Amino acid sequence: MKARTARLRRQTRETDVEIVLTIDGAGTGKVECEDQFLRHMMETLTKYASFDLELKAVGDDRHHLIEDVGIVLGLALRQAIGDKPIERVASATVPMDDAVVTAAVDMIGRPYVDTDCPDDLCLHFFRSFAMSAGITLHIMVERGFDEHHIIEAGFKALGMSLRKATVPRAALLSTKDKPRTRRK
Repeated sequence: MKARTARLRRQTRETDVEIVLTIDGAGTGKVECEDQFLRHMMETLTKYASFDLELKAVGDDRHHLIEDVGIVLGLALRQAIGDKPIERVASATVPMDDAVVTAAVDMIGRPYVDTDCPDDLCLHFFRSFAMSAGITLHIMVERGFDEHHIIEAGFKALGMSLRKATVPRAALLSTKDKPRTRRK
């Protein structure tokens, strides 16, 4: 099977983000990013998704950097998947110390985001990522009080969900797989 890989670069006045994403990877990568927490979350997502990721990202402020990394990662995921059928729907629940977080995805091309993320910038990342990837994303905090644990469990659960949802399948998983033509 040919590797499902995407290479993208987004340069704006505010950021410069380069990504090489391989879906059928081993969970390894090299992340170069000024924001250490974003770097940690990208490494976590990569590991739990079993994706390989090379990321270089610089920006004029944290908000722009997080937003543009989410956008480029979402576009790269969509490009790497291509038009081949995948499992599409998946969820995962991750406990991390005091936190228990569930992520659920549907990779059908109807973007929607609803997340209990306690940090506005991480919420912005999830929203930018899901909208660019064209996925439905829900992240539910079942319990927890430490924001770091909640956010990290969310990234882990998202990664595990993406790993399951991107598995190739023989046929499209949909009841709407063929458009119908109107009879006259």
